[in-house]
Amino acid sequence: MSGRYLLDTNIVIALFGQDEDIVARLAREPEVFLSAVVLGELYFGAANSGRPQKNAARVDEFAATCLLVPVDDRIARRFGQMRADLRRRGRPIPEHDLWIAASAVVHGLTVVTRDSHFQEVEGLSLEAW
Repeated sequence: MSGRYLLDTNIVIALFGQDEDIVARLAREPEVFLSAVVLGELYFGAANSGRPQKNAARVDEFAATCLLVPVDDRIARRFGQMRADLRRRGRPIPEHDLWIAASAVVHGLTVVTRDSHFQEVEGLSLEAW
């Protein structure tokens, strides 16, 4: 995989909410990546909503436009290293976000997010949209 943007869950939710900045920005990107972890969070949100089938179909439709980044052994190893480093420094971040960060680092992607705690991860390329 070569470098573009790995979307955090909050960016996809903003897109689903028709956030004009996100819609415009994504329209200019030839390809975007989606972590399997983010996909799971989106399906959880759909299942937990008042319209689970409709919202799951929306997730399906969006996911079909992205390049999926599955979790593999390289990402698992990086996750473990990052988690240990953050714990030693007393700066843990939510585990799902750490999986997303590990995916981005392994594949040389930039995480697009509105969560500032990603800044704790050394060597992670970030953009806030």
